[in-house]
Amino acid sequence: MVSDLLQQVKLLNTDAQLDLIEAVWNGLVSRNATPPLSAIQEAELDRRLDEHLANPDDVVSWDDVKAELSAHIQPTV
Repeated sequence: MVSDLLQQVKLLNTDAQLDLIEAVWNGLVSRNATPPLSAIQEAELDRRLDEHLANPDDVVSWDDVKAELSAHIQPTV
């Protein structure tokens, strides 16, 4: 079934495919559908939380992050 559906989607032009993606995405969002985390993702989130709890003051503000990124990004002409 899925392979038949994918074949039909491939026949659509790019705009129609993007419209379909948007409709599917919006449907997932409206149902609050969230994919399950993999074991690796869950372990990484646990590691990050443990690190934060161990060092709650070791943070960088969003403004500092943006400023540092802006300093490294050169506008292209």
